[in-house]
Amino acid sequence: MNKTLGRHLREAVKSLGRNAWMSVASISAVTVTLLLVGTFLVIMMNLNNIASNIEEDVEITVLIDRTADQNAQNQLESKLKNLEKVENVQFSSKDQELEKLIKSFGEKGESFKLFEQDNPLNDVFIVKTKVPEDTPVVAEEIKKMRYVENVQYGEETVKKLFEVVNVSRNIGIVLIIGLVFTAMFLISNTIKITIFARRREIEIMKLVGATNWFIRWPFFLEGLFLGALGAVIPITVLVVSYNSLVNIAVPYIQGSFVELLPFSPFVFQISAILLLIGVLIGIWGSLMSVRKFLKV
Repeated sequence: MNKTLGRHLREAVKSLGRNAWMSVASISAVTVTLLLVGTFLVIMMNLNNIASNIEEDVEITVLIDRTADQNAQNQLESKLKNLEKVENVQFSSKDQELEKLIKSFGEKGESFKLFEQDNPLNDVFIVKTKVPEDTPVVAEEIKKMRYVENVQYGEETVKKLFEVVNVSRNIGIVLIIGLVFTAMFLISNTIKITIFARRREIEIMKLVGATNWFIRWPFFLEGLFLGALGAVIPITVLVVSYNSLVNIAVPYIQGSFVELLPFSPFVFQISAILLLIGVLIGIWGSLMSVRKFLKV
């Protein structure tokens, strides 16, 4: 078994050397495709991360009616917590809301300190749903409750956000699948040309009694090597580029909702995915190409 595997490995390596130009063409096809796939993966996974962060920040601000006493507030809080789709409810006094307002405007917020003596804001409940997409539904339920003066959650912005997130995710998935199939087509046709030049060799092996899998194994390993080699450059480029991007961008976006995925373990996950795709593409391309020549 070990001798046979060793023979197949030697044959695969020799074949790569004998058909150097075709090997380079195959590796190039995998490299270009995986570079595009990797770039889209990095963009899409970071967009998903940013979208998830924004979704997590979506909350409903319930303005409590000024006429509500402590007992009424407690009743309202109990009703909010009992809503099936609500995850948690947090109380924020009007003084806390004024303080947030002052901080949000920075230096300009100093002018709002005039209202500290006669605060015009409402006490509020901050409601967070279990699933961000349920925010509009829960907001409508809350509007009907007693002692609720108003409900705010950025209705139009939230709806557009969910639409953009869903569309971007779907587009990303379609593009990545399309690129992978394109790579499979390119590698299959490139390897097919290589195998075509060796069709006599395959025919002779079949005529002397070699099994299909005995013939397939060197091509299987050859495709594996081509796919793995084709993944080396895209992985290197993406690792170096993403490291530079993180180092440059993080100081500027720190504290905002735009947050890049950390270098580790993200780049190692992407590298593993690209290596796996490259190997699978190479193997699939080789096996599909050799199949027609086994029918002697």
